[in-house]
Amino acid sequence: MTDQAATNILFLSLKYFFFSVILNMRCLVTQQSAPLSVIILAAGKGTRMKSTRAKVLHEVFFAPMLHHVLDSVAPLKPAQTLVVVGHQWEAVAASLGGFNAQTVLQEEQLGTGHAVLCCRTSLIDPDATILILCGDTPLLRSQTLADMLSRHQASGAQLTLMTTLLQDPSNYGRILSDATGKVQAIVEEKDADPEQKKIREINAGIYCAQGTFLLKALAQVGTDNAQGEVYLTDIVSIATRDKLPVERYLNPEATDVLGVNSRVELAQAHRELQRRRNQALMLQGVTLQDPSTTTIAPGIAIGQDTIIEPGVRISGNSRIGQACHLESGAILHNCQLGDQVRVSPYCCLTDQIIADQSTVPCHFHGSRGLR
Repeated sequence: MTDQAATNILFLSLKYFFFSVILNMRCLVTQQSAPLSVIILAAGKGTRMKSTRAKVLHEVFFAPMLHHVLDSVAPLKPAQTLVVVGHQWEAVAASLGGFNAQTVLQEEQLGTGHAVLCCRTSLIDPDATILILCGDTPLLRSQTLADMLSRHQASGAQLTLMTTLLQDPSNYGRILSDATGKVQAIVEEKDADPEQKKIREINAGIYCAQGTFLLKALAQVGTDNAQGEVYLTDIVSIATRDKLPVERYLNPEATDVLGVNSRVELAQAHRELQRRRNQALMLQGVTLQDPSTTTIAPGIAIGQDTIIEPGVRISGNSRIGQACHLESGAILHNCQLGDQVRVSPYCCLTDQIIADQSTVPCHFHGSRGLR
């Protein structure tokens, strides 16, 4: 090879390299500046709940599980939030009165991919970054979603999916990776072979995707699977087939992605939210003698040095002052307690305003009137 030929090859290589860098930077800038649209899938019936009520309306720790999901995405400040509804859609839509969310009707439940496709005409920007999650995941934390979104935008990937590791991955889709650890596809439980079912890394059902890629990929998804549905998970194999960058966000907290599909999982979710709430109160200076039996609704202020014995429940628009003592079995709803108030065992109080240094006698049941 002549020196001139080598120089030409080097020049072309450098030209191609810088062109690729500039192209990737343009894609990254576009991705980072794109608006965020959120799609929450909430159309399913939830047959394993054994209920006539839509699954996402079942309450977990004082609110329908769908409301917990909406609360988790609100700090991301999305340009729009679309809630895909289907089964009992009127009731689900009616529950959204306090949220900045728009409903999209999926008249026939033909799969998760079909549910997302129902949102095509409602998206304010087809080039938006789209965050997709399920309405039955009430344990998701806002910070987790923010971290995932940030990583997706920084990587320049067309698709990022959340995964986690489970000791028992039954009923979840498994993550298929190549020899280098790169995500290749997701196989659903009903379509997995015995070897694939041994995989512990599961699909959490939460995705960040670029809108143009997402809609184009979903248009290619068929129904050749065990359930005859349009699987949203198929977009992963489409992206890898087309050599588009796919990233994983491995969530180390497996509990956070718990999908509630039964009354057993409903109770598990309630216990976890109760644990988080009680832990925060204890770190703020409140003594809980038995957190596992103590239920305190979100948003209730409790002063430092207050002692709460086992079996206490506080709900509604209540406020507890400093250095109070709530003895075993007390139930308070919409109560305002001053400082150094003592509530004796097994009281049931509703709509009470109790002055500083008062003592409520044992077994007192009162609705208004006690001051």
